[in-house]
Amino acid sequence: MNLRSAPQAPARLPVTWSPRTEPLAALAVAGVGPVAQALARRALASDDPQLGAWSGVAGPGVLVLLGQTESLPWVDGAVYLGRDGAAPSLLLPCALAPEVAPALLERALVAQAAVGTPLAVLPRAGLLIPLGSARPVAREALAAWLKAAEGAP
Repeated sequence: MNLRSAPQAPARLPVTWSPRTEPLAALAVAGVGPVAQALARRALASDDPQLGAWSGVAGPGVLVLLGQTESLPWVDGAVYLGRDGAAPSLLLPCALAPEVAPALLERALVAQAAVGTPLAVLPRAGLLIPLGSARPVAREALAAWLKAAEGAP
């Protein structure tokens, strides 16, 4: 399977975020812009079994990889996402909590996005990324996405 392209929806709700007292367990890692490119390069340096263990979605300037906590690649500036039991349709930043009830945020974002769930919430970038089309990562697809993202001919 190929890495699937996912549309991005701007997150237009004025929500304040603060540090979580207990971080969520990471289920995904996301990068935007140069961080997404660094994430792709790090993933491409992995062996084929590891690469195939992740699923992912990509769009213009954004990459999200989903997998087991301990397997996710580390990249400076990446956002690690986890699931809050009060908002199971969302993957939220592991280290940040919304200042509103997660269930209310979930209801508002799912209605606003008008796409399938789950949704990755990237508050600093102001993005919602639909993850329902995530597929196992194929080296060729990820390399092609990276080449396009870097503007290579």
